[in-house]
Amino acid sequence: MADLVATIESPDAATGDYASLPVPESYRAAVLFKDEQHMFEGLAVCDREPAKAVHINDVPTPEPGPGEALIAVMASSINYNTVWSALFSPVPTFAFLKRYARTGGQAARHDLPYHVIGSDLSGVVLRTGPGVRRWRPGDRVVAHCLSVELEDAAGHDDTMLDPEQRIWGFETNFGGLAHLALVKANQLMPKAAHLTWEEAAAPGLVNSTAYRQLISRNGARMKVGDNVLIWGAGGGLGSFATQYVLAGGATPICVVSSEPKASICRSMGVEAIIDRRAEDYRFWKDAHTPDPQEWKRLGSRIREVTGGEDVDIVFEHPGRETFAASVYVARRGGTIVTCASTSGYRHEFDNRYLWMHLKRIIGSHFANYREAWEANRLIAKGRIHPTLSQTYSLADVGQAVDDVHRNRHHGKVGVLCLAPEVGLGVTDPELRARCESAINRFRTC
Repeated sequence: MADLVATIESPDAATGDYASLPVPESYRAAVLFKDEQHMFEGLAVCDREPAKAVHINDVPTPEPGPGEALIAVMASSINYNTVWSALFSPVPTFAFLKRYARTGGQAARHDLPYHVIGSDLSGVVLRTGPGVRRWRPGDRVVAHCLSVELEDAAGHDDTMLDPEQRIWGFETNFGGLAHLALVKANQLMPKAAHLTWEEAAAPGLVNSTAYRQLISRNGARMKVGDNVLIWGAGGGLGSFATQYVLAGGATPICVVSSEPKASICRSMGVEAIIDRRAEDYRFWKDAHTPDPQEWKRLGSRIREVTGGEDVDIVFEHPGRETFAASVYVARRGGTIVTCASTSGYRHEFDNRYLWMHLKRIIGSHFANYREAWEANRLIAKGRIHPTLSQTYSLADVGQAVDDVHRNRHHGKVGVLCLAPEVGLGVTDPELRARCESAINRFRTC
């Protein structure tokens, strides 16, 4: 691997140099083991320790098949699906791998006694399989996490509707928290030249998800002047949503859980901020009983910070804990666009506020290739910025996952894979100099 890293960091390396490098027979990766998938049974999710499930092991290197690429991974990042994977919740990911393998062909390789996890990467193309024409060894890339087969007509208007749509590194194997990763060639996008490896790896999943939820015709179709309530605005997903709302001429109303996260939002230019912990919002009286008075209190607070207006769009991802409040506070005819459900999947809300006030709920899940490409283009142009706050080594990925599980982080948490240190990979220092303060915003919190 040392020769590979030296070639990647060499300014004179060409396609032939990468093609001549030997591919290692094995590589280091963050893995879960199938024989441990029941280790947390009987424990509440909040009491599980994901670091106990994540192991750093050598695994055999897969050969790229038709339409695939083998990537030398310089950096990756932690998403909430990695947390779910390591908690074996709501189901162990080995069920996904087994189901995928049953489709046959190259998919059969994914059903293994281990699962290489991770749904983000930045790195360099090392090898390509038959039929790959756009990408060559040596190309600097990032990968989005949508894996599709596109053998069904349903996926050819919006690839997210492909019946065989999966999230790479979560519902497939050979993910990005590793020295090498296997992806489909249509997951690849150009790496932003002004970003380091760890910065470039951080936006992928959350940036594309926020773009689809807010901007795309498949999401809320946000317009100039909209009021947008953003839950978890200081976190990985919410921090990108906040940037899109500001860039699109709308008004973000940012809900955060601490003063440091409120400070980050203010540094981005947000004026309307609600600290839900300081103001002690409790949307449930107990585990089974919602509290409508708290929905109303939140609605009144929103009108205070907006000058008397309700929100046009609610950017919803916490799920069970907040969903009823989200439905209530959206304006008449407003939209609740939802993904993830990090606090629970079983939502409960008062349907009178939905049907009688003509509101809409839109389900949104990651993004199609076009949406991911457009979101990445904005990163590459320096219009939207990574929200990286901290970077771990691959050896410490268990701690990184636990930080996200316990909400001890701001923005995104990065992981160095082959990159020997932070700060490498920048090839456009001029653009970086113009964006430096925004790039580092979450590091200084």
